[in-house]
Amino acid sequence: MILCITHSQDFYTIDLFFEYLSSKNIPYFRLNSDRLNHFQKINVDENSFEIIDESGNKLHSDDIKGVWNRKAWKISTPEELDQDYENIFLNEYTSLRYNLITVLEDIPWINPYENERKVDRNKMLQLKIARKNNLTIPKTVFSNDDQKIMNFFHQYCSGKAIAKLHNVTAKTMSGESLVSTMIIEEETLEHLSGVTYCPMIFQPYIEKEYELRIMYVDGEFFTGKINNSENADWRVSQDGYFWLAYELPDNIKENLTSMMKEMGLYMGAIDMIKGKNGEYYFLEVNPQGEWGMLQKELGFPIAERIADNLINRINFHE
Repeated sequence: MILCITHSQDFYTIDLFFEYLSSKNIPYFRLNSDRLNHFQKINVDENSFEIIDESGNKLHSDDIKGVWNRKAWKISTPEELDQDYENIFLNEYTSLRYNLITVLEDIPWINPYENERKVDRNKMLQLKIARKNNLTIPKTVFSNDDQKIMNFFHQYCSGKAIAKLHNVTAKTMSGESLVSTMIIEEETLEHLSGVTYCPMIFQPYIEKEYELRIMYVDGEFFTGKINNSENADWRVSQDGYFWLAYELPDNIKENLTSMMKEMGLYMGAIDMIKGKNGEYYFLEVNPQGEWGMLQKELGFPIAERIADNLINRINFHE
């Protein structure tokens, strides 16, 4: 059995994954992370766990051969719960969820939980490893110091910078409801005083030809191109962009592969841009980023490759 850790609002990509497993007669169990709470009966010991979900379905850890850690959401709290107890409720159920997950640490995951957790939360680590693996990265500072940011702007940004929020927005495959990237110019520097309350990532604005969303699955690349040369981020633009299939240069593939291996990730959604200077710039990798639009619009078999990777590693593990 393959366990898929996701959330109650997940659809399309997970449905493709389950359809493919069904076609191969491989059983699966959907565990909605946000519903891993008082709706379930949960028992964990040092070697195993058992869950009976709200529909009466039973899951025992001994039956699980592999895990796709698709997407975890904040655990839902009961409406009737007194606010004074909400933090206690969330802390204890989050701890229970983590204890449950670690029972499965010795079987194949995509991606290994601790590797993904470390990389996903650390943009600066990503950039460090990318540069170590011969990828070009923008000069970057993550700061709450308005004076240091102004100095960075004047030294590196040639009058135009990008400011990004880190790890606070919900990304959808259509790019809806995103407020994560903004352009900073000389006349807007005076508004930086609020950065004390909200540290941000700052980079020089790079004149670009287009943006790339690259879905990496253990050495395979499924790349979509969007001709967004004017806006900071295609996902927050009102323009009607569409995806085109794109072939990365071999040296970029090699460098990305070595980067992902060093990060310990089997899959990830990578964002890059092609600068007008001809350079490819690595921006970030989201270990469980959105790729449904690439499969839907370009016909890439991404869900199938994710499943194949996990199945092959399960077979090798056994």
